Amino acid sequence: MKDSKPTEILKIDRALMVGVELLDEKRFLSLENSLSELKRLADTAGFEVVGQITQKLNRPDPKTFIGSGKVREVKNLAEELLADVILFDDELSPRHQRELEEIIGRDIRIIDRTALILDIFAQHANTREGALQVELAQYEYRLPRLTRAWTHLVRQAGGGGGRTGGTAGVGLRGPGETQLEVDRRDIRRRISHLKGELEKVRAHRQRHRSRRKETNIPVVSLVGYTNAGKSTLINRLANARVYVANQLFATLDPTTRRVELPDGQQILITDTVGFIQKLPTTLVAAFRATLEEIAEADLLLHVVDITHPHAMAQAEAVHATLKDIEADDIPAIPVLNKIDRLDNPQKAQDALGAFPGAVAISALRGDGIDVLLETVKQKLYESYQPVSVEVPYNQGGLISLFHEEGQVESIANQYEGVHIKGKLPVRLLSRFKGYIVDDHLG
Repeated sequence: MKDSKPTEILKIDRALMVGVELLDEKRFLSLENSLSELKRLADTAGFEVVGQITQKLNRPDPKTFIGSGKVREVKNLAEELLADVILFDDELSPRHQRELEEIIGRDIRIIDRTALILDIFAQHANTREGALQVELAQYEYRLPRLTRAWTHLVRQAGGGGGRTGGTAGVGLRGPGETQLEVDRRDIRRRISHLKGELEKVRAHRQRHRSRRKETNIPVVSLVGYTNAGKSTLINRLANARVYVANQLFATLDPTTRRVELPDGQQILITDTVGFIQKLPTTLVAAFRATLEEIAEADLLLHVVDITHPHAMAQAEAVHATLKDIEADDIPAIPVLNKIDRLDNPQKAQDALGAFPGAVAISALRGDGIDVLLETVKQKLYESYQPVSVEVPYNQGGLISLFHEEGQVESIANQYEGVHIKGKLPVRLLSRFKGYIVDDHLG
């Protein structure tokens, strides 16, 4: 009989959370609720949260983010709780990170909210595109924070210890050049390479979108706070098999499926990455190719977890992100999901009043799906919006499209193109996005 090896027990890092309430900061969630969300992020990343500590400030301390006395309090509590990690619920500047590490010591890691979200994204990026986007965001986050403690970083697998695959190039040191300078140069080279690769992805997606538009099949994008139920909804609508889990950022990579409306019209439904408050700017920039799927959509379905105690705040955070990616002018239908979890059906009716034009559904059970599809049909094919456009002469296809599908009220030939006033079906507005002027309001 062979000797059996003892079962290896993986150590779970213990985390102490630190939250700060800035008195002049606009927040979507209260400090308490934001820390509750941070705990869910920590759970998703594989940490065990063992405590939390908070502070109210007028503004962040320029050196350590929190006050010097609070830093000592955090250090003592972390040692008392045997914490391996201190999680900050805000993004720390490079200086904050360095000063805190100097005071608290290298034995306890300092991780801010941005780094935590990047780590979760690295775990969940399952396609080459997703891996490239996450790796780029991680390197751009790390570059200004690079210190001697990070030496030979670029010799490791790219994007968070190999989770995203790929390796960065290794440079030879020149005369008088420190290892830190070599690492910085190599990271910049890697960032440049990743941006080039993602531009290819972006161009490929743009060609796909152009071909889709030629078919005149409307594109509907699902947007919503992370874990609102978007993947469950696309599975319900298209009989798809998109991965679903009760955790934050369970799916990152966009999924597109064909769906038939009640009158037989075809649409394309696209599911994209979920949003969250304080979404790192590095992620928004790196995921530009993916988020363009939202910005180019004809209609948005804004999925809201109506059972969440802060559903309205989450919806506001989604609107803020849509504004950041210049997609806040796209027509949207609020979709109030998870009504099957409500103990009182009247709550769903009450919620409809807070979200004008909303449809209440259960993506899991299928309740309200027929009403949702009928609403999508009406929005796409029966709703016309007043619009005024100036279309260049070399865009004859768009001029013809306005005549064929829209309602022309007036038309004038100008020096640079054709000025058309009238009404267009909602589904076609994105086609004219770059040519819309606002004089129709007068």
